[in-house]
Amino acid sequence: MQYRTLGRTGVQVSTLVLGAMNFGKIGNTTQEEATAIVDGALDAGINLIDTADAYSGGQSEEMVGRAIAGRRDDVILATKATLPMGDERNQRGGSRRWLVTALENSLRRLGVDHVDLYQMHRWDPTTSDDETLSALTDLQRAGKIRYFGSSTFPAYRIVQAQWAAREGRLSRYVTEQPNYSILQRGIETHVLPATQEYGVGVLAWSPLASGWLSGAIRADQEITTNRSGFMQHRFDVSIPANRAKLDAVEQLATVADEAGLSMIQLALGFVTAHPGVTSAIIGPRTMDHLSSQLAAADTVLSVDVLDAIDAIVAPGVDLAAHEKNDTPPALLEPALRRR
Repeated sequence: MQYRTLGRTGVQVSTLVLGAMNFGKIGNTTQEEATAIVDGALDAGINLIDTADAYSGGQSEEMVGRAIAGRRDDVILATKATLPMGDERNQRGGSRRWLVTALENSLRRLGVDHVDLYQMHRWDPTTSDDETLSALTDLQRAGKIRYFGSSTFPAYRIVQAQWAAREGRLSRYVTEQPNYSILQRGIETHVLPATQEYGVGVLAWSPLASGWLSGAIRADQEITTNRSGFMQHRFDVSIPANRAKLDAVEQLATVADEAGLSMIQLALGFVTAHPGVTSAIIGPRTMDHLSSQLAAADTVLSVDVLDAIDAIVAPGVDLAAHEKNDTPPALLEPALRRR
């Protein structure tokens, strides 16, 4: 396992991060399976576990908490807030009122007295940066979080938050968690230049593109992955964006074969090759998944392989931009662009 410094924090983290989104009902993963995955990941050298309050309605946090019991000091523990946690309109977002409550709930579910990294799962356009950063700074000073970061923020919001922190003399976001894979390279255009400028650590989610780059999806076979069962629109190859992904996968499979690599090694090695990326988040649902992904821990792609990837999916190009969850609100809600 390789290790890198997380932004400017001085904290050393593994280049593969264990993501726990599949723990619980989302991935049909039991507590026994989750504990085995956590133990296997830690034993292999992974030292950062990432979860969120919204994953299976808090179930993921509970399972992570049980899995790390007795090993808390071995883990850099990260979770997230802001996504809806109930029908009540204030059980979401980046307000001080909600973040204080959400963190207490997460600490209870995790069975810990602090988290190492608390991330804003999405930018909340209804709440000012001053409000959110002030609340996070106070939670940090209270010792309940060590650092805080953002997730899936557009580049301009990353920059704005850095300036708001400076002007308000508040602590700043030290990490960003963007969607990044061979098939989704849009962050290379604006997000990664911004995070590199401000020394922000980057933990890339979905480096296997929701399973498209796992080796389980090929043109000559039926798509039967777990994710395709409840996200059918993202795997329907009659949709042009999905067809483009499948065409790219077929070409990438040839590149991987010629380089003597698995598709997983190609995909994870690509993400961790970028100098602006700290780590890639893997989300195994089974021990077999974990083993195949750990095999990529020390993969270093040659220049020739990286050039071949660029020829298939050009730098800065998203093959399915609508899946990235970072679209500006005005592009989704007509009322926000009408007078």
